[in-house]
Amino acid sequence: MRTLFILVFVVFLSACSSKLAYNNLDWWVYWYLDDYIELKEGQEEKFDDHLQNWLRWHKATELRRYKAHLSEIKVEINEGTLDSNTVYNHLVKARSHWERVRDEISPELATLAKTLDDEQVVSLFAALEKDNKEEEEERKEALEKTEEARLEDRIERIEEAMSERIGKLSHEQKQIVSTYATQFIPTGEEWLKYRRDIQNAARKLFVTRSFNNNFETDLIELMQNPDSYKSDIYKQSSAHNMTVTATLISEVFSTLSRKQREALIENIDELIETVENFKG
Repeated sequence: MRTLFILVFVVFLSACSSKLAYNNLDWWVYWYLDDYIELKEGQEEKFDDHLQNWLRWHKATELRRYKAHLSEIKVEINEGTLDSNTVYNHLVKARSHWERVRDEISPELATLAKTLDDEQVVSLFAALEKDNKEEEEERKEALEKTEEARLEDRIERIEEAMSERIGKLSHEQKQIVSTYATQFIPTGEEWLKYRRDIQNAARKLFVTRSFNNNFETDLIELMQNPDSYKSDIYKQSSAHNMTVTATLISEVFSTLSRKQREALIENIDELIETVENFKG
């Protein structure tokens, strides 16, 4: 389910997205879905009907929101008003984009979920746990590195992400990144625990699907309120990291050269053009 949210929202985040990719999202969804569950003929037809409706809804209502959001950011870049509070609000607004997608598709997904047989349910949760174990292994490998090496990796990731948007970073900007990179709180362990907790809650719910008259309502509630399965420390750490991210971005923004600002504006313009092309 989360795969679909990501697939739809990624068109807003990725500068390399294309009209071809967007118009073939149905193919991509099925390609990813096959890793988790094999739908039967009747289920596949119903899912396809829902998917086409979701994509029409997304094109009709969400693309204009993305364009408006990007245009708002562009104005603030030109006016030099991207302080930490403004950046933080944009991060919150970005999250609301995928939350709307989640809330739009969850009722139909819950209806379809009720039709899954035991073999499909077992296959689904086995695939999800396989993902968990792979994430666990990656986390284990990361923890085998020294704290200094992990910090270097984090700094490199941040610098690469920024340089893709504004070009080569100055020495001052690299110093800013290095300073704020130390302030992030690792959340990998709590994130994995959250994944397993919400999946276990879903697994228990699926056991009741044949006799629970409230199954669909309960599943929608689970999908639309995932934060209730996050620990307090995870939510607090995530909130802290979001604040650090906003401050980091605003600090770097305040040091942009003319060339970097032009590169950033060009990047935003390309995204706006991409979103516009999706409408056609």
